[in-house]
Amino acid sequence: MFVNSMLSSNLRSMRRDESLGYMVNHLARQLARALHDRIAPLGVVPGQFAQLIALYERDGVTQQELCEIVGIEQPTMANTLGRMERDGLVERRPHPNDRRKQLIYLTDKARGLEGPLTEAAESVNTLATVGLAATERSTLLRLIATVQADLESRN
Repeated sequence: MFVNSMLSSNLRSMRRDESLGYMVNHLARQLARALHDRIAPLGVVPGQFAQLIALYERDGVTQQELCEIVGIEQPTMANTLGRMERDGLVERRPHPNDRRKQLIYLTDKARGLEGPLTEAAESVNTLATVGLAATERSTLLRLIATVQADLESRN
């Protein structure tokens, strides 16, 4: 009982600006909003952005491979790819060696958006880090990568 009382007491006293989870989640929403404002006129939403970036790096992957690269579950990916296919951003082609699988490829429309999408992302990144020196920005990115790796290795 005493431990539960202390634990709940400690949780109530945690401030938002002292919580890594809260701060990162809030930052992610702010970044997504800023990105949305810049890419919506291009016919792309933030939920499609990670898939496009991954396919710009490596086109012609299976849905499962794309899930692993982007880090989302199969049902979410299936829905997102369905919308992207509907919007003319990706197309599915039969896998040459496995008839059960399909490969995901960018369309010409999506390829034409790579420059503007990259510029939009760079614009948001610049806006978000305008108050940081170049070394601080590098340190921030390195620290975020370390936190991600720590969580991935323990989950």
